[in-house]
Amino acid sequence: MPRTLTDDEIKAFVDSRPGWATLTTIDADGFPHSVPLGYFRIGDDIVMGVRDRTHKIANIEANPKVSVMLEDGSTMSDIRGVMFQGNARVVRDSEEAVELARHGARRRGVPEDELPTEPRPGAAYIYVTPVRTRSWQYGD
Repeated sequence: MPRTLTDDEIKAFVDSRPGWATLTTIDADGFPHSVPLGYFRIGDDIVMGVRDRTHKIANIEANPKVSVMLEDGSTMSDIRGVMFQGNARVVRDSEEAVELARHGARRRGVPEDELPTEPRPGAAYIYVTPVRTRSWQYGD
């Protein structure tokens, strides 16, 4: 049986990842739609930079309930992961988008003098606030 990660272990795991997570939204016909996206964490929230006007954006605008999953490991002795289920919102506001872009760039180690000063054309952000978190770690 896997064990549940502590809150501190979850934050460390999320921050240690190379920056890819699986976002699942719900299509208009009720089927899940899962895609890999780059992400970063702000507090307990997960933020993903995306191109605007995509299928996932349309799904979130119709139904903001999403899940975000991160997992690593290759055998039952080292698999661990976390899934956040929560509510997403699409960020298009220029001022907020620049702040998110700057935060994400800092997380990637971009020097302060090279941080973005304006939003990328055609870009948006998906901002997920978790309602429920599930985690697992095998082989402790």
